[in-house]
Amino acid sequence: MHLAAHFPGVNSTTVWADPRSGSQIDFASFEHLARTAERGKFDFFFLAEGLRLREHNGRVHDLDVVGRPESLTVLNALAAVTERLGLAATVNATFNEPYELARRLATLDHLSAGRAAWNVVTSSDAFTGENFRRGGYLDRAHRYTRAAEFVATARELWDSWTPDGVSRPFAHDGPQFTVSGEFTVPRSPQGHPVVIQAGDSDEGREFAASAADVIFTRHGTLEAGRAFYADVKARLAAYDREPESLKIMPGVTVVTGDTDAEAQELAYEIRRQQVSPQNAILAAEQVWGTDLSAYDPEGPLPAFDPVPDSGITQGRVRHGDPFAIAARWRALAEAKGLSLRGTVIETTTRQSFIGSPATVAAELTAFVDGRAADGFILVPHLTPGGLDDFVDRVVPILQESGAFRSAYTGSTLRSHLGLPEPVWKG
Repeated sequence: MHLAAHFPGVNSTTVWADPRSGSQIDFASFEHLARTAERGKFDFFFLAEGLRLREHNGRVHDLDVVGRPESLTVLNALAAVTERLGLAATVNATFNEPYELARRLATLDHLSAGRAAWNVVTSSDAFTGENFRRGGYLDRAHRYTRAAEFVATARELWDSWTPDGVSRPFAHDGPQFTVSGEFTVPRSPQGHPVVIQAGDSDEGREFAASAADVIFTRHGTLEAGRAFYADVKARLAAYDREPESLKIMPGVTVVTGDTDAEAQELAYEIRRQQVSPQNAILAAEQVWGTDLSAYDPEGPLPAFDPVPDSGITQGRVRHGDPFAIAARWRALAEAKGLSLRGTVIETTTRQSFIGSPATVAAELTAFVDGRAADGFILVPHLTPGGLDDFVDRVVPILQESGAFRSAYTGSTLRSHLGLPEPVWKG
């Protein structure tokens, strides 16, 4: 089983009102979570990134994190206070250039002795693009086209140095990029930084099958996980890849208690904190595309249809057809007698593993043994101590059963993930 730690904040998972919640920008918070993950022998530490403060109804969305330092800068600092933990940065392929980003990633790989990873994300969001004087220039249909060539170009740059340290000129001439020259950073300790792809769409799955080492996904049940796992692994053969060459790691939450019943009670309270009355109205507004501030969060869902493409929320990706989502929410609310807030609580949760440490360990293992995942990216609800309990109570059980490592056996992130060093293609 592979495990990674996601630094919380860029979502509605984090419970900022909890008195144990700390700063999302103080380096001590990043260091605490990273040291906890390394103590638990995790594969890597994962940082999300937002390139513009999200807005809702024309105002900065104050229910989400406001302010987040640049990912690679943070990870370069963490390289100095960790020894084996992989360091994964989310960096946008739409608003960066191959040479500059390949150089920054290769630098992190050298400074960390082979522990760097790049989570490739894309954007067709004109709102975010305004920060780069490029708003709206990239059609949504072309975002993966650019990303695929971006990754391929970065790999050409990393391969422009031979394994024995000789620099060679590079030249790339493609639809998205035309670059030539000499790369300034020698081949890194693990050949290339690990490439992660975050996405569930068909085009995202295909991109992951063609170019990624890890796919960060989400699915709600064991059956859904198995279907996703089988689909993505089956796509690899078209690119002459083996199933083991791509690790599937869904983002999950974990809540533990001394007993299963205690954990369920705690999980319920956490969800009510995450989906406050204000957050429930916000979530519904994102589906219905209109101001619902006059609605009672403990009352019924809106009876009218959503307003498509209203633009009420800026900087946040909408997942799915709003009409279909509204219909599904109404059906659930009617079947279970749920309020608007109750419906949001039921429908917006991540895949959760809830129970005693032994129960959680058994369920995580069942997902891996059942070919629903190769591992998990844990998304805690507290910054920065949200993984302390998992590392102290669940990891030892996983280690005792042989489901998870008791010690690092290699020094690079590729060795943790069981990935071979890329064949040099200079």
